[in-house]
Amino acid sequence: MHRYPPTIIVVHPKERRSKCTVEPLRGQPGFVFWKFPRLGPQRLSNYIQLALDAPPLTRHDADKGLLILDGTWRLVEKMAPTFVHVPRRSLPSCRTAYPRSSKLFEDPDQGLATIEALYLAYLILGRDTTGLLDEYRWADEFLRRNAELFERIVSGEPRTSK
Repeated sequence: MHRYPPTIIVVHPKERRSKCTVEPLRGQPGFVFWKFPRLGPQRLSNYIQLALDAPPLTRHDADKGLLILDGTWRLVEKMAPTFVHVPRRSLPSCRTAYPRSSKLFEDPDQGLATIEALYLAYLILGRDTTGLLDEYRWADEFLRRNAELFERIVSGEPRTSK
């Protein structure tokens, strides 16, 4: 049994489910999906959210629930004010394998696909990652590009920035 609350993924209504990398987790134990702006019944008092420019996520956060905002960067920016009361944590620099194709906006340098961010967060928190990337088309490339980082995290070596 889990010692932490379920992971809540808040999906923006304009996010296309066909492109949503966490869609295969819908209905899986340990995951709850909210369709923004509707919020579910879960209280967020013991949650942290993944964000850029925040204190780093560490094993000290392992007992907390994880809140993830899912959508394009522009859509996530619009959802963020709703969750300003939820403490924010950042992930270490990691290379995405998700092909970016926006001709209108530039993605942040640390931009990851939602499933990539979730996988990295679970590694840091010491949670089981089995099956998380099973349906992710670019999983092998993502794991290859970040093998050294993931090995450091799993072995408990200190985080370094690149």
